[in-house]
Amino acid sequence: MNNNNDLKDLAKLFLKLGIIGFGGPAAHIAMMQKEVVAEKKWLTDQEFLDLIGATNLIPGPNSTEMAIHIGRERAGWKGLIVAGFCFIFPAVIITGIFAWLYKEYGQLPEVSPFIYGIKPAIIAIIIGAAFPLAKKSVKTFPLAAVGGIVLLCSFFKINEIVLMFGAGLLILIIEYQRNKKLNNFIFISPLQFLLSDASSLLNLKLFWIFLKIGAILYGSGYVLFAFLDTELVSRGIITRQELIDAVALGQFTPGPVFSSVTFIGYQINGLSGALVSTLAIFLPSFIFVALSGPFINKMRNSPTFSSFLNGVNVASVALILSVCITMGIESISDWKTILIACISIAVVFRLKKINSAFVVIGGALLGYLLYFLT
Repeated sequence: MNNNNDLKDLAKLFLKLGIIGFGGPAAHIAMMQKEVVAEKKWLTDQEFLDLIGATNLIPGPNSTEMAIHIGRERAGWKGLIVAGFCFIFPAVIITGIFAWLYKEYGQLPEVSPFIYGIKPAIIAIIIGAAFPLAKKSVKTFPLAAVGGIVLLCSFFKINEIVLMFGAGLLILIIEYQRNKKLNNFIFISPLQFLLSDASSLLNLKLFWIFLKIGAILYGSGYVLFAFLDTELVSRGIITRQELIDAVALGQFTPGPVFSSVTFIGYQINGLSGALVSTLAIFLPSFIFVALSGPFINKMRNSPTFSSFLNGVNVASVALILSVCITMGIESISDWKTILIACISIAVVFRLKKINSAFVVIGGALLGYLLYFLT
């Protein structure tokens, strides 16, 4: 295995995904599954599922941590850094440009016609990836039942991490009742660290706020905005309108939703604020993955943890489907979006080797062409 070639392959893949990765964490993970499992065969479906499960058990942005996990699996600690950086970098640059335009001109450009078509196309990509993952994760009737329960509970806004741990523990109990034996549990102590090299008091304050959020935030990146409202808007650091615009930016730019922090940091303290905020929000993810990654194989080889991981995996797939359903309800609202979604689904399932980028671009173009029709 040529490590340099592996690093180049990781860089090319995650730069591409960082550029075309519209639609949020579920869509990003779907694109990764297509690339690293279906096309490149770097991981099996089971290995990919295990990484999803492990990602959902640690704080931070899910899709970014999946990129970091895949990099670590492929090329060790160098791969971890390369994959994570390359996935984040395009979003940070694009968001930084928009942040500058916003500060100069006071508004964001009109992109609604393109997003109109991108969202239904993204749903097709998620369905295409969730289908083989569901087949792999639903191995037994109890797993299918637990997955259904998680899917149902997700619509009642029950916390994602509660559903993850609950599913894992429920399957563990079921397996225990079957086998009447349990292995010893291994608990990983939470990481504690301190960094203090900011260029100003304001940047130090920003660094601490975003480091704290990155280290404790579970679930999808969209939960981020509730934290930002509490940490920034309620304290008068930014206005609610700026937060709303940051949310909008996170919706229509590719890559991780957490890159919205780049926009917010720029509004607060210019370029240095953007850099400090971006570093702080993503840093915990690299550290958590580096610490937890080596335990994944040990968990799979332990009968006790394997049962727990099976429950977490099926819950992960259920939550991906839940996101897909919610996105569908929000974005498929008329005959035009139904048409785009149906065409995209047909393309994804009929042309299994098609690059996700073409599905996204095709959806954007169709959306633009149909947007102004009555």
